[in-house]
Amino acid sequence: MITRLEIEGLALARGGRRLFSRLSLTLSAGEACALTGRNGAGKTSLLRAVAGLIAPEAGRIGFGDLDAAEARASGLHLLGHLDGLKSGRTAREELDFWTRWNGGTAEAATEAARRLEITPLLDLEIRRLSAGQRRRLALARLLSAPRALWLLDEPLSPLDSDWRARFGEIMAEHLAGGGLILAAIHDPLPIPARAVDIRADGAAA
Repeated sequence: MITRLEIEGLALARGGRRLFSRLSLTLSAGEACALTGRNGAGKTSLLRAVAGLIAPEAGRIGFGDLDAAEARASGLHLLGHLDGLKSGRTAREELDFWTRWNGGTAEAATEAARRLEITPLLDLEIRRLSAGQRRRLALARLLSAPRALWLLDEPLSPLDSDWRARFGEIMAEHLAGGGLILAAIHDPLPIPARAVDIRADGAAA
């Protein structure tokens, strides 16, 4: 189980352009960190680097005493700004697929659907769901296959105010159970979180 995330002297580039350099931060069990900054500053790229999807130009990403490959394979969730749902599938098919892919159980998927109030929607095709319903379906992955580190890219969009507050409760429970959250945001998180501003010259808390 991941109990610590360590980022030291990180530099990332995209399309031949340096996004930032000399970025360092640590995150321990029970802590949340909100990444802020302008569009294109590198917030999403940082999440993808932590998940192992892009390689840094310099610096180190570690998970305490855990092997990085093992930690990434079984210890984290990356939920992107786009939900990554196939429009021709039903909500049930998507939830079942992601639950199995991430090593969760059918019982956990059923409970996740209940918690996110998507049970009545499971037999509908994704194309028939509203943007908020699709987001709740995507968020159900976090509960159907529990993992310690949540990497979230604008997780509150496009939730309404009620569901933003309710997802805040879910995030708070995750942290209380020893989880970690690293989120790229434009809107403030509904939980206490340390803010790190991503800039071209690094990160300033």
